[in-house]
Amino acid sequence: MTGTKPPRPNPLQWIWYAYGGRLPERYREWVLHDITCRTWVLRHVSRTFVQISPGLLFLLLPGPLWIRAMSVLGGVILAVWYSMSYMEHTTEYRLYKHGYPLGAGKATRDEAKAEQRAAKASRYDEIYRSAPEN
Repeated sequence: MTGTKPPRPNPLQWIWYAYGGRLPERYREWVLHDITCRTWVLRHVSRTFVQISPGLLFLLLPGPLWIRAMSVLGGVILAVWYSMSYMEHTTEYRLYKHGYPLGAGKATRDEAKAEQRAAKASRYDEIYRSAPEN
């Protein structure tokens, strides 16, 4: 990716994107950045909370507050659980909808961490794979 930041969608476009909508072509690079940057997991979780936020309306239903609150809490926990479970698949499909091949997100993240992973492997080898002493 180049040194310039890709254009960001406006708030309404971002909400559309958070709910799974496809953004215009000019935001294609921003979508790749969104799915592959260092904070991609936090971004995914924030999209999840936006998606489940209408569930808070259940707090307005009649009945004891503790029952309504526990119902909403159960729904939130379940939604976040499934969202985190299928996070990589969901993000890959987002990229696919924006014209990238399947696997592009993982490949981009792996490429960005290749040097760091190689350094960890080298340190591991130095510590645990040393030549046996005679």
